[in-house]
Formats: sequence, structure tokens, C-alpha cells
Amino acid sequence: MSPLRARTLTEAHLYITLTASRDDPGRAAEPERDYEAHTTLTEGRDGWTLRFDGQALGLALGVEVVVPYEAEAEARRDRLRFGSGRSELIDAGQWRVLGAAYARRAMREDLLFAASPDDPERFQGVVRAWEWARDATAEAARFLPPGAAAVPASAFWTGHGAAIHREAPQRFTRASLEDDIAAYQETLDDFIVTNTGRDA
Repeated sequence: MSPLRARTLTEAHLYITLTASRDDPGRAAEPERDYEAHTTLTEGRDGWTLRFDGQALGLALGVEVVVPYEAEAEARRDRLRFGSGRSELIDAGQWRVLGAAYARRAMREDLLFAASPDDPERFQGVVRAWEWARDATAEAARFLPPGAAAVPASAFWTGHGAAIHREAPQRFTRASLEDDIAAYQETLDDFIVTNTGRDA
């Protein structure tokens, strides 16, 4: 069986977190479980290999993902957070959930920033969260075929992603995805302008 391949280290870590949290009954009691602490990174001839071992967390789960050096370099060169092309690990439904989760994080970070407006780390926390919300939602939009009005059913290959699609198919129309991407960018721009006095 060929190893799983991610486009970037960021995508590989996200995939491991999604996979581990799905199978982790302890996450409800401890929502901030650190799966990366149980993930090793090794260098090979053509890329990195990330290995997650869930035994220490009481999970009978192991995940191995390969990230080619060339793919990571291409993503960094083109400033693509998750990589070029469509994801083969995280489906459209999961990307949509991630985008919404990062947007909620951005709103929480904004409240914390409002309490400490001179804290540069709080400022960057808001910026990062809106950027990730925008970029994760854009990953879902990558599954739109040219000219199509909605993401096709073939883009939902996980149980989680398929369930999200069944519950809210309207979230996967071209119009809905483009509107949310634009809204996240606009909110980010407004935040930067309001708090720095400069254009985003």
C-alpha cells in the first residue's frame, strides 16, 4: 500500500489532527489534545515522513504521511499555505468545517485582542486565524469543476465530510464558498486597517 502523501507539512499535520480527533473519545474532556506532541518527523531521500502514534493517548491508531520536498518547496515559493492543486487527504466537507472553525477562532482572538490592544501577539493571532479561515475555505472551493455551480459528490470521500455535505449542501455552492472567502478577506482587511491605520 502506497503511503499517504500530503502537499505540505501544514496539510500533513492537519490531516493527522483530523484523523486522531475523530477516533479520540478523550477529546471531549480535553479538547486541546496535542497530537503533534505524539508525531515524529524524519527526513528521507525525497521528502519528510510524519508518523503519529496514539498509544500514549490511549488510541489504537497510527498514521503515516509523506511530504515530498519538491511539493513543500513549490508551496512556499508560491505562498500556498496548504499546497498546490487539490488535496488528496482532506475532503471538501472537512475543509469547510476547518474554515468555519478558524473563523470562530478569529472572533475569539479578536475579543482577547480588544482586551489587550497593545499586544502584538494578540494582533497576529487575529490575523492568522482570519487568513487560515480564508485559505481553508478556498481549499474546499478548489473542488469546484470549471463552470460548476456546486462541489460534486465525489469531493466528499470521508464519512465526516459526506455528513457535512448532506446536512448543509448549500454551503458547497460556488456562490456560498466565494461569498465566505470574500467575507473572511474583508474582515481581515478591516481589522488591519482599523488597528494599524494602514491598508491591508
